Amino acid sequence: MRWLTSLSRILREAPNLIAGALLLLAILIVALCARHITSYDPMDMAGTPFLWPGADAGFPLGTDMMGRDMLSGIAYGARVSLEIGITAGVLAALAGMIVGAVAGFYGGFVDEALMRLTEFFQTMPALLFTIVMVVVVRPSVPTIVLSVALTSWPQVARLVRAEALRVSRTEYVQAARVIGMTRPHIVVTHVLPNVMTPAVVMISILAGNAILTEAVLSFLGLGDPNVVTWGSMIGLGRESLQTAWYMTAIPGGAVLVTVLSLNLLGNGLNDLANPRRRGKRRGGA
Repeated sequence: MRWLTSLSRILREAPNLIAGALLLLAILIVALCARHITSYDPMDMAGTPFLWPGADAGFPLGTDMMGRDMLSGIAYGARVSLEIGITAGVLAALAGMIVGAVAGFYGGFVDEALMRLTEFFQTMPALLFTIVMVVVVRPSVPTIVLSVALTSWPQVARLVRAEALRVSRTEYVQAARVIGMTRPHIVVTHVLPNVMTPAVVMISILAGNAILTEAVLSFLGLGDPNVVTWGSMIGLGRESLQTAWYMTAIPGGAVLVTVLSLNLLGNGLNDLANPRRRGKRRGGA
């Protein structure tokens, strides 16, 4: 019964978390069960080109201009989009958490140097940097993940630094210094565990941004040519936007729902982690 009590508390205090989690769970199920949902490979020209959704029971979402199954593209494209989003979000959160924790705890020259580095990456045009990196290296999923993570970690670093400044003044950190613990040991055992909350909350937001960035890159023809993504489907569909708008609308809707679910999840986690925010929302209501 304890889990029912916890669930009711989450429903009451963070309904966005439940809504986002359910939406994201549905997308994960589609991604993981892609081969059971459709029998076609997303790269195969399996049907008649320009088949509208509902026109053929064998192709519920229709086909594109090359006769490829739209449902297969959506299902298998979910895997790539979630892989890019979650991996880039986790990498950016880890990098930002480490930089922010070290800067906030050490202070002085270390803080100044790390914050100047953070500002350098933060002022850099993120999309332009990603495009340049993808073009210089090569369009691939790992390249996109790395470039998105490199431009996203400063947001986490600033949030974590502020929290680390507070933690560094607490009694248990001062006691650790007194008993002779080294500063790296204090950072690992006392600072990082207590500044993880902002980083964890930011993962969902960063994942949503990464999915949007991948869609833009694929739309521009800079995505991984060896995989089908929602962005590449949108990019191909723009050529037939006036005559077959469903080719753009269906993958565009998939991107919209996924990013919305991640944003709802992030807002819900923030509500649970920040009682003051919940209080303000109730007061405003």
